Amino acid sequence: MRRALAFGALALTAAGCASPPPLSRKGELVRRLVESTVQLWSERADGGRRAASAVVVAADPATRRVWVVTALHFLEPRTQSQEIVARRAGRQTTVPAAIAHVDADADLAILEITGLDVVPVKLKPSAALGDNILLIAFPWGRRFTVVGGMVSQITPVDGSLRIEGPARMIDATVTHGSSGGGVFDAQSGELIGIVESYRTARIGVPGRAERPLEIPVAGETTLIPAPAIIALLATSGLEEFVPK
Repeated sequence: MRRALAFGALALTAAGCASPPPLSRKGELVRRLVESTVQLWSERADGGRRAASAVVVAADPATRRVWVVTALHFLEPRTQSQEIVARRAGRQTTVPAAIAHVDADADLAILEITGLDVVPVKLKPSAALGDNILLIAFPWGRRFTVVGGMVSQITPVDGSLRIEGPARMIDATVTHGSSGGGVFDAQSGELIGIVESYRTARIGVPGRAERPLEIPVAGETTLIPAPAIIALLATSGLEEFVPK
């Protein structure tokens, strides 16, 4: 009995000194995706400031250039002078970013950045209803968040219901600053789209009739799907810098 107790005590001591277990697969996946996520700010000539999120989709190690994709409306109106800067998640240092290519119809913009140590992601053009996703963004222009959810709508064709295809909506709730945030397949880590917009419900507050609360509607966060990103990369001549 004493020998058994001594062995148990020894086992507990060893367990207490043992190194912690390795990260779970999901933890490793999130860590990898965060390395491909970028925060953006736009400082405007009139003193206005906007924040958004972006995902690295192409890279040229020889020149240390990378290209990130975000929602074009973050940069509108482009007629106004603005300075765009970017930084990695969890870092304080910022670097300049320049508008490289846009697709106004898709509300899509590609920005070019030099000297940012990040890794491009692979794109996944098709998803299925109910697929689990991870959304990484910078709500309110602050620290990044990781939110789980699922694909809630596939892009319709001719008004017909589709179970699989380019993702159009997810059920994860987002806020200001999340535009351009990456929506990733939770199994493969591939990018299925970026956040474009979200629907809100207006709720009146006593004494604030002129400023009602706008509450995001779950299940109606709209995406710019991966095929639109792939198409813009192709027309921009960046295909050779995209991960295969």
